[in-house]
Amino acid sequence: MKFQIEDVTVYFPYDHIYPEQYAYMVELKRALDARGHCLLEMPTGTGKTIALLSLITSYTLSKPNNPVKLIYCTRTVHEMEKTLAELKLLHAYQTTHIGDRARILAVGLSSRKNLCVNSRVLAAENRDSVDASCRRLTASWVRAAAAANPNLPTCEFFEEYEKAGSNAVLPPGVYTLQDLRAYGKEKGWCPYFLARHMVQFANVVVYSYQYLLDPKVAGYISKEMQKESVVVFDEAHNIDNVCIEALSVSVRRQTLEGARRNLNKMRQEIEKFKATDAGRLRAEYNRLVEGLAQRGNLPFTDNWLSNPALPDDILKEAVPGNIRRAEHFLHVLRRLVQYLEGRLETDNVEKEGPVGFVASINTHAGIDQKTLKFCYDRLHSLMLTLEITDTDEFLHIQTICDFATLVGTYTRGFSIIIEPFDERMPHIPDPVLQLSCHDASLAIKPVFDRFQSVVITSGTLSPIDLYPRLLNFHPVVSRSFTMSLTRDCICPMVLTRGSDQLPVSTKFDMRSDLGVVRNYGRLLLEMASVVPDGIVCFFVSYSYMDGIVNSWNENGILKEIMQHKLVFIETQDVVETTLALDNYRKACDCGRGAIFFSVARGKVAEGIDFDRHYGRLVIMFGVPFQYTLSKILLARLEYLRDTFQIKEGDFLTFDALRQAAQCVGRVIRSKADYGMMIFADKRYSRHDKRSKLPGWILSHLRDAHLNLSTDMALHIAREFLRKMAQPYDKAGGSGRKTLLSQEDVEKMSDGILNEMQY
Repeated sequence: MKFQIEDVTVYFPYDHIYPEQYAYMVELKRALDARGHCLLEMPTGTGKTIALLSLITSYTLSKPNNPVKLIYCTRTVHEMEKTLAELKLLHAYQTTHIGDRARILAVGLSSRKNLCVNSRVLAAENRDSVDASCRRLTASWVRAAAAANPNLPTCEFFEEYEKAGSNAVLPPGVYTLQDLRAYGKEKGWCPYFLARHMVQFANVVVYSYQYLLDPKVAGYISKEMQKESVVVFDEAHNIDNVCIEALSVSVRRQTLEGARRNLNKMRQEIEKFKATDAGRLRAEYNRLVEGLAQRGNLPFTDNWLSNPALPDDILKEAVPGNIRRAEHFLHVLRRLVQYLEGRLETDNVEKEGPVGFVASINTHAGIDQKTLKFCYDRLHSLMLTLEITDTDEFLHIQTICDFATLVGTYTRGFSIIIEPFDERMPHIPDPVLQLSCHDASLAIKPVFDRFQSVVITSGTLSPIDLYPRLLNFHPVVSRSFTMSLTRDCICPMVLTRGSDQLPVSTKFDMRSDLGVVRNYGRLLLEMASVVPDGIVCFFVSYSYMDGIVNSWNENGILKEIMQHKLVFIETQDVVETTLALDNYRKACDCGRGAIFFSVARGKVAEGIDFDRHYGRLVIMFGVPFQYTLSKILLARLEYLRDTFQIKEGDFLTFDALRQAAQCVGRVIRSKADYGMMIFADKRYSRHDKRSKLPGWILSHLRDAHLNLSTDMALHIAREFLRKMAQPYDKAGGSGRKTLLSQEDVEKMSDGILNEMQY
């Protein structure tokens, strides 16, 4: 369908549109017109992705003299592929309507592991090894040596790509990762370097958050992106955590031992170069005297990671004199490693700010702040000079230099925390030194400053007013949408007690109570007997899930549950979990039904959908608070309180409730779907906790469903399932219209939207 939103003709590839999609587009257009940032919360399963893509591409078509580039950030490769598939459909629709004028180039960009087509490189087991295998074949010095000696291996795909020169371009179209690999194989070109090159010219780029938020990666992938770009962070409820992880570093004993090995190997390489090619070390020294300007001229096969500090925080100044010579630099790193080893030899938890820590390094190891600040760039330069391709073997020394640069650059928003052991396992010594970032706004600030509009959107952004404070920005539009439904297909319930009227909760002093464990088991057993198809259960942690499943096994509840449905469990092993999910789906497909035990904040809670018969009920056992004795969390809470005036309790509740909402939201993936959500903890009955759930869940949470026991919840479940078994009227004949046709949308400009939506 085709319709107008003010001066923009929107091309939408479906015959009908939801009212909330239309309202979403209107708000999004307001933000684009104002050239500002926005926060939009839209319920899961209401076509958020296609609404975003339709509006932004149509907006660009309506402004041919001032086109807008779309940078779409997703969390996983699976989400990236889904987005590109939607865009392909939209692109085909637009080109049939307006011809070549609608032609665009859209590419997905991922790591070499997902894009490489060279079987020798792909044989490596993990991402770092794949990257290193690629460099062994494509580094400029390897190729120079191969030109003299044809027996040396190179990558035929990269050689063909280089040979094609300026002709190596992608024709217009939408390219998923699979399409890029297929095109690369057909042409004999390397899809990874082709995609990296085309990112600068593409109208739409889809890639992971890290490409914009992690300075190490953003420095060489995203630095050329033009300011007239709209950046979308999809599923961005955890964006503050992603920002913090991008600027945090952990150092363990293994890291320091590996760094020592790396330094010994580099010393041997330097000795070898001194004997055979001293001129190269001298040339590097001269370059460093002039400053780091040569960074931009490197062949892009050689440039692997940029500085971990943000570009504006590293001034364009010359590298300090005491680390210009390679052997002097190694000596500085040895002293730093030795100092960190000494700091790990502690029996007490220590917490320090960056300023005090840098002063201590200066006193004990004689390394000043400016030297620390340039460690990462100096290491990068040295590894290029020494022609090191096995970058995966040098990850330990890279971590140390990463740590040094961050601690030398930032004076606030960070803490250095040294823990001699994990508090949950105090009998196992495992010292760790963590440079922990507390301020999410540090990583995202360059994105807000640089790009015209940044859209942060998700199904769970409640309470929406906390994000501008956490990320320190001022949105021009901040809006939460509800779901328009022809029937009440969502049934949230708050269960506070078992059939024996004993309260249930995962509060620390109650969680191991036998009555609570038994009541949780009886709840699941009763539900398994009446709910068809799939049931998904979320626990607050792996350790709690292990404990409760063991108890259920000992007292026979698990055996009774398995008479109704098969049980599958998420583990910390990705392969095991994937296998469990596959078998869970098979059990649901064959009609037997199954139960999947999972963990809030785990992989399944974040990215796996349990739509249709794969999830008819989700039970959230407890409130998934973070481990509140964590020193890193306590330091972050203190920082948020002092800097942004966010109370500890408010932040912890907000964080736990967004995780809970994320877990229960897995079961509703479209309006034709239906599912029940049980929040099994007496704390959910409190208004201050419950009110932080997203509006689209709260609007269906009736007062009668607030303080239930197991038998009351069972009665409600039976009634709900009976109602949902009736034929489904998709168009909404009962006066509530949830699918709008072309005519309906045209009428909307006369203010009928509100009438239809409410």
